[in-house]
Amino acid sequence: MTRVLILCTHNSARSQMAEALTRAAAERVGLGLDVHSAGTEATRVKDDAKTVMGEIGLSLDGHTSKTLWDVPDWQNFDYVITVCDSAAEACPAYPGRTHRLHYPFTDPSGGSLDRWREVRDQLQKQFDGFVQALRDGRPVPESYEDSPPVSAA
Repeated sequence: MTRVLILCTHNSARSQMAEALTRAAAERVGLGLDVHSAGTEATRVKDDAKTVMGEIGLSLDGHTSKTLWDVPDWQNFDYVITVCDSAAEACPAYPGRTHRLHYPFTDPSGGSLDRWREVRDQLQKQFDGFVQALRDGRPVPESYEDSPPVSAA
């Protein structure tokens, strides 16, 4: 099974949303993925993240903010994806088989719910494209701009 780790600074918003979105996308297309998220520091999952994910039928209830050291078998991932610049800089070295990607997204913290929805929708587009590439056996998008349009197939 392909293992995916999504990293952010606090594991409180972007990485949590990306984790849930990636799991949902994989489930929709019948792709077995083992998806985790973590932060360089642990805090708490933000209420606004829970709200905007609930709007699209995905619950973050039960999600907790965790550090890399709290993730099972943290050194063995096929893909390590950072979603903020700070996490990309702090990300530890991984073995050669790990494919590292950096998909930077604006931190919606402190913004309106509309800003949270915008970031959620950007994350959904990116991680849907990531999952579809894996499913189709194509190279995964190297950047946010490289993400292809999402097909319904």
